[in-house]
Amino acid sequence: FKMDTTPESYLDLFPLDAIVYLTPDSENVLEDIDPDKVYVLGGLVDESIHKQLTLRRAREQCLQTARLPIREYMVRAPNARNYHSETLAINQVFDVLSTYYETRSWPAALRAGVSSGKGYVLPDTAEQ
Repeated sequence: FKMDTTPESYLDLFPLDAIVYLTPDSENVLEDIDPDKVYVLGGLVDESIHKQLTLRRAREQCLQTARLPIREYMVRAPNARNYHSETLAINQVFDVLSTYYETRSWPAALRAGVSSGKGYVLPDTAEQ
């Protein structure tokens, strides 16, 4: 993957209608990756303190939003803490997106990026 850094904002580099801000709070499910779109991965945010921060930021910037299809492909796993979170670190989101791009399989992508510590598993591993 080609990566570049710049002090410029993504808002100055790309047309607004080409930007999709990924946030776990979006009501829109990411169904496919569009090579003509630019996907913004939000920063690591403490979800208990800054709930919906990335969604508010995207709305303030008039950007499209989407969330990974965790609820659509995964199930809540029973765990001692009763903890379930769809908020992922940037590297986990990147792993999901890059695996999906290579495989075109959301289950494979989610398996690659969503750790069991998040409280979600694929249905075929829920019993394990």
